[in-house]
Amino acid sequence: MDTASQIGSLELREAGGGAVRLAGSFPYNKRATIFSGGNGRRPRKEQFAPKAFSFALEEDREVHMLVGHSFDRPLASRKAGTLQLTDTDAALELKAELTPEMLETSWTRDFLAALRAGLIVGLSPGFRVAPPEAVPDAEETVEENPSEGKALIRIIKAAVLFELSAVTRPAYDQASLAEARHWASKPVLHRPAALRWRA
Repeated sequence: MDTASQIGSLELREAGGGAVRLAGSFPYNKRATIFSGGNGRRPRKEQFAPKAFSFALEEDREVHMLVGHSFDRPLASRKAGTLQLTDTDAALELKAELTPEMLETSWTRDFLAALRAGLIVGLSPGFRVAPPEAVPDAEETVEENPSEGKALIRIIKAAVLFELSAVTRPAYDQASLAEARHWASKPVLHRPAALRWRA
């Protein structure tokens, strides 16, 4: 599974007891530098095309929200009804509800403390590029505009999304958690780079 670094922001708002709700976005058409080059090798960059995650979301696949790409530290999920994902032309948007039960776990408390302290700032998706038998042109590599540099740019057009993680150092500067607020409401049921690009 690949992971992509952040483009976005997180914000925490509290309004009494109950659940905590988070909102955030992972913008499309933004570039992250995967490899800065050197030793005769060209820089590598990556970007997600608009609706890149619709391939996975249309099939009502399970997707988790995690802390730091760790499935041992879950915060919410689609099948639990606590994670809602909306794919737009501009970004993949999320709304997550951290239930009162989740607020009792040590990793959720640690996550919220780091979020309040400004140490966790972004979102990073865990994904795989869609298989060619399902989507023949799921990715492509293009040359960077010479006026901007000499990198090779990997454009991901269709990706299978497994999880979205809150991270301390995202690759995409604009991927972020935008909102978090504490409130007493029940979850609304929603049904609808470790192994990175190699040279």
